[in-house]
Amino acid sequence: MADSRVNAPKILSSLIGGWTIAVMAFLYVPIILLVACSFNSSENALHWGGFTLKWYRLIWQDDGLVLAVENSLIIASVTTVLSVVFGTAAAWLLHRYRFPMQQSIYTLLYVPLIIPEVIMGVSLMMLFRAIGMELGYTTVIIAHVTFCFPFVMAAVQARLAGIDPSLEEAAMDLGATPAKAFFRVIVPYLMPAIVAGALLSFTLSLDEFIVTYFTYSADSITLPLKIYGLVKTGVKPTLNAVSTLFIVGTAVMVLIADVMQRRKEATQNA
Repeated sequence: MADSRVNAPKILSSLIGGWTIAVMAFLYVPIILLVACSFNSSENALHWGGFTLKWYRLIWQDDGLVLAVENSLIIASVTTVLSVVFGTAAAWLLHRYRFPMQQSIYTLLYVPLIIPEVIMGVSLMMLFRAIGMELGYTTVIIAHVTFCFPFVMAAVQARLAGIDPSLEEAAMDLGATPAKAFFRVIVPYLMPAIVAGALLSFTLSLDEFIVTYFTYSADSITLPLKIYGLVKTGVKPTLNAVSTLFIVGTAVMVLIADVMQRRKEATQNA
């Protein structure tokens, strides 16, 4: 009986460990295979033909693919900037001021987080057509900002929950205007949350498919839409190369954000 009691935690620990390994393998093995295939000289992913970089060179010879990559980067960058501005402003206003129907407005701002993407895409498309706006860059950016800025707002609000009210008061007592106190005191304090929200917005915008599908035009096609069109005829090695570049780019951005956060913490603790 004693031995069974001793072995039970070990068995449970082994099961949890095995389940964790299985989940991690399910998530990351496909990514590893995709990266490996981008260096495979054979077009058949099941056959290794040797190491090559030709698929990365061929990316720049595909004008349609290059246009889709450029569109995705432009749209994601503009979306990120606007989402950071709107999300930070909304979080600060809801935290700093009290006004009628504040809770209702607060709830409505979070609706894009829970509404199905198909419904959001169709409703935005109908809105744009109703007001006579042609589909293109502007409509895609508006659509992306609609569901991205609540993520920034949520991150900033979580940071604001722990802010010391005396920070702003001290700055204003020393002669700072409300605007200067906000940009010189509050924004630096919120910067970790702002950076996190910006990275999340950029990633979500870059990856978005459904909402973009209902709001794009031929000139504003993004990489997910382009890939969807190409995979109908089979996965090309150049798509593996493009995906690898985006994986590396995302990893680099996360590392940069982590380094910036560590330096900021070290400076504050010094």
